[in-house]
Amino acid sequence: MAVNATEAAVLDAAEAPAASRRRFRFLRGRKTVVGLCILLFFVLIAIIGPWIAPYDPDAMSQELLQPPSGSHWLGTTHIGQDVLSQILVGARGVLLVGFVAGILATILSVLVGVTAGFLGGAADEALSLLSNVFLVIPGLPLIIIIASFVSDTGDLLIAAVIALTSWAWGARVLRAQTLSLRRRDYVEAARATGEPTWRIILFEVMPNLTAVIASGFVGTVIFAILSEITLAFIGVADISNWNWGTVLFWAQANQAFALGAWWWYVPAGLCIALLGMSLALINFGIDEFVNPRLRTETGGSRTVRMRVGFTPVARTGTAPHKETRP
Repeated sequence: MAVNATEAAVLDAAEAPAASRRRFRFLRGRKTVVGLCILLFFVLIAIIGPWIAPYDPDAMSQELLQPPSGSHWLGTTHIGQDVLSQILVGARGVLLVGFVAGILATILSVLVGVTAGFLGGAADEALSLLSNVFLVIPGLPLIIIIASFVSDTGDLLIAAVIALTSWAWGARVLRAQTLSLRRRDYVEAARATGEPTWRIILFEVMPNLTAVIASGFVGTVIFAILSEITLAFIGVADISNWNWGTVLFWAQANQAFALGAWWWYVPAGLCIALLGMSLALINFGIDEFVNPRLRTETGGSRTVRMRVGFTPVARTGTAPHKETRP
């Protein structure tokens, strides 16, 4: 039976709330909300940190190695530098490297992985070979080698090297997902109607890869942040640019651990842990959004309860019939 325009409009209006609920289901998970709140806090600190820092992070004073007080909320270093100012100013470099490397690596993984999986044939073989080559290139040793030849190892250079050495794994995952999507009915229907290849990839395949791409992006950001902090802590990165790894480098170099100056290294360590936890919670939220087995209708994790030694059966409202002997 044909549906007139009025009935179609009513059906569209009825389906709109359901589609909206599905679209925002990702934001209803508690893990996702907590992770996003913590991440937005650090993003805000990275933006306004240099403006709200109470002191110049490089400025020295007569208050040497002082614990937290009213004038210095997180104490001072061995030469009187304010630790809070170093933490606030250093947040920008950490997040800059993380997000720049994540964006670049995600773009490369999408271009290589989706193209290889959709086209197949010789293009797939060539792009898969390229992915395998970059998959075995170690990122940290390469950055150390580059830093030995480049006088100014800035944040953008480190982010570019991390991106070039971390996109291959995401490309392999996207290739495998694309291989499973390219023969679906809606893709074949788009081919039959004469849609160009780029339009099929962009409007038919890519929307079904959004969650996988987002998860890969978050994972790359975590890896880039930890790599940047590690490089700063071991002194490979430019230690004149403040970030949380630089704070830990100077604390370790001046024996803050032995002197008991916990205020020098604990705040930076807590910031690293909280930022990593926020990104991990967002990644868990993406996994729950993608995999229905990990969530319930309210967005929480599903709990399965079992009794040992008892096989559950369906129960009805009536009592079981008892067999009587004659």
